[in-house]
Amino acid sequence: MKLFAKYHLVENNYRSYDNIGMRKNAKLPKIIGTRIARRRKQLKLTQEELADKVRISRVYMGYIEQGRNAPTIETLEKIARTLGVKPSTLIT
Repeated sequence: MKLFAKYHLVENNYRSYDNIGMRKNAKLPKIIGTRIARRRKQLKLTQEELADKVRISRVYMGYIEQGRNAPTIETLEKIARTLGVKPSTLIT
């Protein structure tokens, strides 16, 4: 069995995982990302502007909005604060 950076080889089938071991079809990161993107657009902010205010890279912000990465609790709190909402608003 060979281990690749983002893929596990299992009997010649590739199972795709993101960088924290979650299956790419996990729903919560996508829901959070969609809500972040919606609120960001309501405030007329670009991904880069929001990322700068939260002090993360624009690429990472894009991954969060796409649901490819789940933000840490700390990052989620910073994003929520910057967007003027409670963190629970982005989760539930």
